[in-house]
Parts: sequence; C-alpha cells; structure tokens
Amino acid sequence: MIVSIASGKGGTGKTTVAVNMALSIGNVQLLDCDVEEPNVHILLKPRIDKIEQVQVSYPRILDDKCNLCGDCINFCKYNALFVTAEKVIVFPGLCHSCGGCSLICPNTAIIEEKRVVGTTKKGTKRNIELVYGELNVGEPMAGPVIRAVKTHLKKDGSVIIDAPPGTACPLVASIHGSDFCILVTEPTPFGLHDLKITTQVVRQLEIPFGVVVNMAGIGDKEVYNYCEKEEIPIMLEIPFERRIAELYSRGLPFIEEMSEWKAKFLLLWDDTEERVNR
Repeated sequence: MIVSIASGKGGTGKTTVAVNMALSIGNVQLLDCDVEEPNVHILLKPRIDKIEQVQVSYPRILDDKCNLCGDCINFCKYNALFVTAEKVIVFPGLCHSCGGCSLICPNTAIIEEKRVVGTTKKGTKRNIELVYGELNVGEPMAGPVIRAVKTHLKKDGSVIIDAPPGTACPLVASIHGSDFCILVTEPTPFGLHDLKITTQVVRQLEIPFGVVVNMAGIGDKEVYNYCEKEEIPIMLEIPFERRIAELYSRGLPFIEEMSEWKAKFLLLWDDTEERVNR
C-alpha cells in the first residue's frame, strides 16, 4: 500500500505525521519528496548508505551546423530556446528534457548534454528505509528529482510518501500512483483555504483521501464543518500541545517520548488500509 501525506500549505505537520506513522508501523519505506526542503532525515536520523546524482538532458547548439531556421524554437512549448540574428540561445532552466528539438532539427545541429540538478540519498533507521532528494540551489523544477526519488519505490511493500506543500506540479508528481492520500491540515482559516484547494486536486486524480487535523484546539470549527459537508473523514486529531512542539523543536518524533501515540498511529494506518480495500 502506498500512502501519501500531503497538504495545501507548509507547516501543517505532514512530516510529523509521516515520520511518527512510519516509526509506529515499522517495516516500511519512507520517501521524502519535498526535495526543495527535505526534513524527514532530521527527525529520523538515518544512516546514509547511498548517494546518487540526478541528471537531466538539455540541448547544445552546434553553431557550425545551425542555419537559424527556427524549427526548434517553434517546437519548444517552454520557451527554452531563443533565436537571434547570429545564434540560438538555450535556457537550460526552462528545458523539460523532452529531446524534441534535437529530433526536429533538419541539420542535426542540436545534441543533448547532461547537467546535475540534484541528488538522492538512501539510508536506514532500524527497520525503516528512507529515500529523499535534494534539489540544487537555483534549480527551478523539482520534478526530475522527485521522479528520481520515486524510482526507488517498492511496489510490494508498505510505502509512505511525504509530499511537498502546495498544489502545483511537485505535489502531483509526488502523490500520483498512491493508493490513499492523508491530507494534514490545521483548524485555521489558512488551513481551511488550502485544504479546499488540495481536496480538488486529489479528487481530480481520483485518489481516495481523509484528513488529519494537527494542532487541534486552536482556530475555529470551520475545517470540521467543511469536512462534514463534503463527507471527508477526519481520521485523527493531534492536539495543540506544548510537549509535542518541544520534542519537534529538538528534532525528536513525539511517539518516542509519548508512547501512547503509537497505538493511535497504528489505528490510523489500519483505518487507511481498510478504506483502500473497500
């Protein structure tokens, strides 16, 4: 079973839920797809066994063969190429590595080269396997690194994916193919606003989902009213509690100090599995 942990905004507690759930159920693979700011490893503190570079292709123009016909410019939908009176200019940061420009060039004046956009790291902590990615500073697209992380996904075991915040391409790339999505929210106007947007995305992807309310006790009841109206199950509440916040600030998963929560995360996993198998 592949379970994604997502939300529309940062800071709601996705990583808290993902790490504590993984530690509770054990024998699980945990993928941190928030490659722009991964932090599962900060809480889990794994032993890193393998580091790999993530490379993407981009075009290089052979000026001696290029006749400035503009076919490559017209083909590229991402504006990664620009023709001047003297040469074709390439913008690698806009290139989506489709390779179409080199195929369409009538003079074979375009070849593909590789560049490094990030890394993936693989490690273990007890019976948990962690894979996470790090996007290089200044790189605009997280997708290639997220896809590289997901190449390690084990389809014959239990997998938890910690998705990036927001509702754009990185989220879609992370949760695509999941059996269930747990949306973590907070009971505030901001939490409700972004929960509504994420709900639309998950429904478009036709992934069954439920909600975990973190920092329960602050804000108002509008998140609960929305979930009731939309018939979205609230699967767990994590209270707004000083002890939990203190442990998180020290980089400690709170189930390691508050053992009573292990049973609650096990019930959350069992509830998820039951909903997937319906």
